[in-house]
Amino acid sequence: MRFIHLSDLHIGRQLHQYNLKEDQEHILGEVVEYARMLRPDAIVIAGDVYDKSVPSAEAVGIFDWFLTALSALKPEIPILIISGNHDSAQRIDYASGILGQKGIYIAGKLPQNQEEFLKKVTLQDEYGEVDFYLLPFLKPGYVRTVFDGEMPESYSKAVQMLLERELVDTTKRNVIVTHQFYTGAGQKTETCDSEIFSVGGIDNVDVTPLLRFDYAALGHLHSAQKVGRESVRYPGTLLKYSVSECNQTKSLHLVTLKEKGTPVEVETYPLHPLRNVKKFRGTLKELLKTVPEEAKEDYVSITLTDETDPYRPKEQLEKVFSHILEVRMDNSRTRQKLMKDAEVVRMASPLEIFRGLFSGDAGKSAECRRAAGDEQDRRRDGGRIDEADQIDNVCLWVLQGSGENRFYRNTKRMFSDHGRYRRRKDNHL
Repeated sequence: MRFIHLSDLHIGRQLHQYNLKEDQEHILGEVVEYARMLRPDAIVIAGDVYDKSVPSAEAVGIFDWFLTALSALKPEIPILIISGNHDSAQRIDYASGILGQKGIYIAGKLPQNQEEFLKKVTLQDEYGEVDFYLLPFLKPGYVRTVFDGEMPESYSKAVQMLLERELVDTTKRNVIVTHQFYTGAGQKTETCDSEIFSVGGIDNVDVTPLLRFDYAALGHLHSAQKVGRESVRYPGTLLKYSVSECNQTKSLHLVTLKEKGTPVEVETYPLHPLRNVKKFRGTLKELLKTVPEEAKEDYVSITLTDETDPYRPKEQLEKVFSHILEVRMDNSRTRQKLMKDAEVVRMASPLEIFRGLFSGDAGKSAECRRAAGDEQDRRRDGGRIDEADQIDNVCLWVLQGSGENRFYRNTKRMFSDHGRYRRRKDNHL
């Protein structure tokens, strides 16, 4: 079984102020040509088809052209697609029933109840059947209805619980297609500025539940990399979507599964973007004279090192470079300013943030201080109370006699996401 593993197309994305329509059409056209040449048994797209949950008409048109071009290849190549965190599950899932009859298998939505399971696509080759399990991007709250209203405690637990429900036939070859931030196996993952992550790593998912599959086709990270094993891989993006990716080499990944128990083989094929992303550093005079001719059409980030600020540097640079992403200055003056402006920032606790909400209202601020003072007295007396209890106490003091339900709702909303607010069944609330 040979299949092309793609992910994170991000159709409709912009690079700084530049529309990438031409660049994306060019690189997707190259994927079509590789598919024509390599004749894979399947093409897997592991999420983030679009860059936005509500894609533009232009972006939808590009993806429509891409699928149409792939479908026109003979013999027909099955295409397997899941939704990513940038996609709208409902929009990706549109017409999936009809498209499935044409060999385009889409899993936009997760199971919605205890009777539903992951979409499974079974393909055949000379070694027998290969089961592809399609797992779209998820958050713990997305699978609450699957587990009788109980929300898994973390992203990692949600993935684990969902996969444990699947009756995977380990005598056959199995592939999981999934879009999450997988970590583990003692390996540090490589990330880029073009990716979006949750603060504190709450969206990290332990890779262990994937290890029973013969291959894990991952999506989400924009750098091509494996997670612990050769058979657990991110293919990365087809294009460079940030300056931080300028030194990366983007490639197309072809995965080969032979008979059960045989190591997976992954081949890479070079991609040739319409324009590259590059960084240049030097004085204005140096850059205007020594830039290679082939770089003038690329997307460029420029750092000027002139000690004296040049006159209208961007206007002069635009005479040489046609796609300037940014122009920065790096000299003794700018470095001194950065050192002068640097501050040590301390992260405030949720309780401190909460108290700060009342700084503009003397009456409420006083009540907050009163509640906090009572809590401090309890600590001096040897009692212990956690932050959630502190927040509850402050709420009760503020709300006594005020009847401000709007304030209560806003407060609950603020702290519920952090799992710190515990609603008290009190007459005041």
